[in-house]
Amino acid sequence: MKIRKFDYILLGCVLTLVALGLVFVYSASSYSAQITYGNKYFFLTKQAIGAAVGLVAMIVAMNVKLDFLKKFWIVGVVLSVLLLALVFVPGISIENYGAKRWIGVGSFSMQPSEIAKFAYVLFCAVCISKFDMTKLRSCLLPIGVGTLFCGLIIAEPNMSITMCMAMLMVIMLYLGGMKKKYFLLMLVPLVAAVPLLIVVEPYRLQRLLAFVDPWASPKEEGYQLIQSLYALGSGGWFGVGLFNSRQKYRFLPFAESDFIFSVIGEETGLIGCLVIFTLYATVIIRGVRIAVNSRGKFESSLAGGIVAVIAVQSLLNFAVVTGSIPPTGLPLPFMSYGGTSLVVFMTAVGVLLNLSREVYDNQFGGVLWST
Repeated sequence: MKIRKFDYILLGCVLTLVALGLVFVYSASSYSAQITYGNKYFFLTKQAIGAAVGLVAMIVAMNVKLDFLKKFWIVGVVLSVLLLALVFVPGISIENYGAKRWIGVGSFSMQPSEIAKFAYVLFCAVCISKFDMTKLRSCLLPIGVGTLFCGLIIAEPNMSITMCMAMLMVIMLYLGGMKKKYFLLMLVPLVAAVPLLIVVEPYRLQRLLAFVDPWASPKEEGYQLIQSLYALGSGGWFGVGLFNSRQKYRFLPFAESDFIFSVIGEETGLIGCLVIFTLYATVIIRGVRIAVNSRGKFESSLAGGIVAVIAVQSLLNFAVVTGSIPPTGLPLPFMSYGGTSLVVFMTAVGVLLNLSREVYDNQFGGVLWST
């Protein structure tokens, strides 16, 4: 029996990020979990369960037939719309900090927008393989679905994921070969929508002002960014030591989720941050190689879209915690606390590894990339 090889380096980097994520989720959350739930392993246990489910899902995705996966391009969109709509249904919706971004029953909860991003990638990949995307009418379907997703997500409200979805729509249309004149025409309303969305919600404008000068409101809108910068700054070259973060003692909000990179920087310093950057860069580079060398439009677009989600969300998270862009809630793929995000991203990597097998079988005939 022939063993089909895949990109082991990609797999190794992703599993390393997941493992490091478990370590830092525990470090960042142990104190708050003990105070809130009486169990310092509360967040770690849930994250470990997510990692285990994600690993099983990754293995399944690695072995599913790609032609079978294509059949779900419409189902994925319909399911995503239904799940995104459920966040507005009382009794099912879970509201935190004024936002309805989760649905749940009992102890089970999930964030539909995490699923919607990859459902959109699959949908666009099939569209690109079926239609001539140089024609405007062929682009209207991906634009319409993307706009629908953005509308449902911003209504939660969730500005950060809306931005990710809008950027993903632009990237997928670019990968599909949309003509430049249509591409530029689409960008105009997208760019114009950003200041409009900021102005219509006062808290977004306040966040923008806090980004410009966080010290103007150190106990309010600027608080989180200031605490993040304290964490990163105190880390120095080599950090204060693993599990020795001071900001995790309820100084830094969302230390185990959106701002986990701040704790990483504090405990491991610049050197640790560079290691994390290298791991993400390797994942993105390996994914781009898979996309470039894939055999057909569907495979190439699917790989490119998966990599785009990982790259966009990672870069935005890094930019937020370092104060490079206005603060917004966005988890770091593979590392931030959140079962839905972890399972979905690991499943997507399973598809990417599946595509690397196709590249190996069809183009390299014996040697996948060694470097």
